[in-house]
Amino acid sequence: MGRDVSMDSSSSKSYFFLFKICILAIGTCGAVRVTVPTEMILGTVGRPLLLPVNYTTGIKDQNTQITWTFQSQSSGSMLLVTAINNTLTPDMEHGHRFFLSPPSATLLINPVQLTDDGEYTIKVTVSGVKMESASRQLTVQVNVPVSKPVVHSDPAWGAVEYIDNATLTCTVSKGTKVIYQWLKDGKPLPESSRHIFSVDNKMLFISPVLKDDLSNYTCVAKNLISINESEPIAPNIYYGPYDLMVKSEPRFKISEGVFAVGKGEPVWFKCSANSNPPNDYSWFQKANNKTTAIHRGPVLNIMSEKVPEKADYMCCVYNNVTGKRDETQFTLILSATGQERRKYKGSSIHSLVIIVGLSITLIVCILLYFILKRYFPRKVIKREVYHRSPTDYIRAHQVSVEQEPSMDDYGIYEFVAVPEPAAFPQVPPDKLSTVYDIIRVPEIRTVYDVICQTPKTS
Repeated sequence: MGRDVSMDSSSSKSYFFLFKICILAIGTCGAVRVTVPTEMILGTVGRPLLLPVNYTTGIKDQNTQITWTFQSQSSGSMLLVTAINNTLTPDMEHGHRFFLSPPSATLLINPVQLTDDGEYTIKVTVSGVKMESASRQLTVQVNVPVSKPVVHSDPAWGAVEYIDNATLTCTVSKGTKVIYQWLKDGKPLPESSRHIFSVDNKMLFISPVLKDDLSNYTCVAKNLISINESEPIAPNIYYGPYDLMVKSEPRFKISEGVFAVGKGEPVWFKCSANSNPPNDYSWFQKANNKTTAIHRGPVLNIMSEKVPEKADYMCCVYNNVTGKRDETQFTLILSATGQERRKYKGSSIHSLVIIVGLSITLIVCILLYFILKRYFPRKVIKREVYHRSPTDYIRAHQVSVEQEPSMDDYGIYEFVAVPEPAAFPQVPPDKLSTVYDIIRVPEIRTVYDVICQTPKTS
């Protein structure tokens, strides 16, 4: 008997546990089924909001009851609206904002208020042969759209590099559940040893400030239904002086830190340095072991006829906020006058033109020589053959016989074509006076024959 009682109790617990699992898993057991498209719905204050619900039943000739309840941490649990078949029974306290149109189970909230944020439960009950019900739960998050954020910098007057700290604060006039993010020049700013964020990210601490912190900072404020970005702000940071340098006209510069100017020529020098606020500039002249203050301001104008032939000049800069100073020095030398410099310049150009002209002429002559030698060599040979005297040939032949062996006569010879013998009158050998006369003899066919037929002279 005791075992039966314990078994019945155990079975009851098992059925009850399975019933709860069934309710949680599919929203119904039996013929009633409740479905929702999503379990998280976002609402905007002042606008209408629909909580869509679908349900199905498998029982005919039934009575259907639809009930909506609401629960939040601030107000607890409350009944919103009930409908039995097609008869709506709204709650007297909330019925003016919560609407139901049976047999649809979709709930309309109009307008939405911040207090509507919480958990909503829809329960559908049907009664016929037996009573069955099913329920589902939805979460509504109500937000106010975020307004355009505004960023404030502190201290407002500015911060000194390496000494002061700066704080940027982002605020919005409207918005709920706002999330803040900081951007530097349009890119997310990560946290570092010098850039620290507050817990809610509304504040950015820069400690200490540096020149590199001179950028455009913006604050992005957003929630689940909206996003907005502030106007860029650049904190005022005092720094410098950095990158001190002196400039003048390029024609006066000889080398780094050395300038030369003709006597009588005006010359100017400009001193510049990167600084905030702008620097105070002072100019000094060093000559004859004496230093003299000569000017205040970034630009120094010098009349060269009133300065020594060689002098050192110094530009000193001072930032009266950071308390830092710097200086640079250069040398000014008096050289030829401007007229002489132009004369030398014109003379050098004239000489260059002459050199270039002679070079071009020489190149043209060399090219003509090689062209003539390449394409007209026979004219040279004819000129040498026809204008030599017989004495020259005899002397060349005697020298060749006496000084050169016969083996040296082997080689390549070029023969000159002459007119046919019939074209010329026959001349006796004793009347031959020139090489041209000898060539006209019919028996003469080679240069060697010419040499042999030439009369010998004492």
